[in-house]
Amino acid sequence: MARETPNMSAVKRWSFRIIPFFIFGTFGVASYAVAGHICVQYIYRYQGKPGLAAGLMVLYFLFLILTIVSYGRVFFTIQFDPGLVPLTNDRGHDATDVPEKRRRYRSRRHMDPEEPPWIPPDLSPDSPGLEAFYSKDVFVCEADGRPKWCSHCRQWKPDRAHHSRELGRCVKKMDHLCPWVGGMVSETSFNFFTQFVFYTFCLCSLCLGIAVYCLTQQLKSDNISVDGWVIAAIAVSAFFGLFALGMTLTAGRFIFTNITNIDVLRRRQAFNLAVLIPRGAAPSTKYQTITYPLLPGPSGSAMLRQADGAVGSISARDQGAFRTFAIVRTESHENPWDLGFWENWKSVMGNNPLEWILPIKHSPCCNHDDMRSDYALGPLLDDLKKRYDLPDETTKTYAPSV
Repeated sequence: MARETPNMSAVKRWSFRIIPFFIFGTFGVASYAVAGHICVQYIYRYQGKPGLAAGLMVLYFLFLILTIVSYGRVFFTIQFDPGLVPLTNDRGHDATDVPEKRRRYRSRRHMDPEEPPWIPPDLSPDSPGLEAFYSKDVFVCEADGRPKWCSHCRQWKPDRAHHSRELGRCVKKMDHLCPWVGGMVSETSFNFFTQFVFYTFCLCSLCLGIAVYCLTQQLKSDNISVDGWVIAAIAVSAFFGLFALGMTLTAGRFIFTNITNIDVLRRRQAFNLAVLIPRGAAPSTKYQTITYPLLPGPSGSAMLRQADGAVGSISARDQGAFRTFAIVRTESHENPWDLGFWENWKSVMGNNPLEWILPIKHSPCCNHDDMRSDYALGPLLDDLKKRYDLPDETTKTYAPSV
């Protein structure tokens, strides 16, 4: 992904290149220590237990294959499909002055790394990409009803997308930058990442159990001393096993609650949602409204119109294309995308048990073709409609279809 990461430091780039070799080297050493040295030389040849040795080796290579396959899946997904938000009409980058932009960007970051560059949103009613938001029934917006704006990419930002300084692009449902798997974990790779850390934990637990069994047998025997390979296997498998267990539990928590690392870091954030309501609905003091497409105002800027605003001499056909949204706000502890444990699990891991075990398909949440919203919304949407007394346009179900 070097072509997509102009702002990534040289240390990170080299660590991402070296760590995969380190991981596969660790697999190779572990295979020799556990399968070759302990199972074959000690359990099979020294103890004379071929059945136990064969059974342990079958389990070991089963988890090893699952671990390697899931690692390869998450690694190559991150390299070739990291979940980047497409640039609208090349608005985010201009190839003619990339070097100059990079120099200015590095200079800004050097002066004040905590201050992101600010570019005003494009207020034009014909702003490219804006129609992609108001064609949905619900989308995340600012307090004025416009969708989120990325000052770096200079375009509107989809729901749950965040800008990555390392990649220099917005990433859909961005979770975290992980050097162990070679880059940014996002919606396209989080299920594969979860499978990888889970199988790594299973593999390390098996190696730890085999090594501890061998150590206890050696301590009981007067004819053989404690083997250094056994001690090394216990230390390494315990270290990586605890690390993988922590990552597995964290990933499981994120899946069952439908959150990301970004959400945890911004746990007190509240969301403004633009919710579709009938055109011509009576004004309310509980919420503001915005009607799309925006009309140019007298000074050339976009003009916000209330639900009962006039549409002038626009034809009846064009009037039918206008969509009015109520702007509502959640509480800081509320997650609009929480579908419940079971639906949250299926939205990330898939609807088929085979997909839960094997890294086959991308998560169902990667499909954004639903015209209701970018991501399936949970019961909180109905609660917000009651809380703000929103007029009911039609009876709709916002839970994902299975």
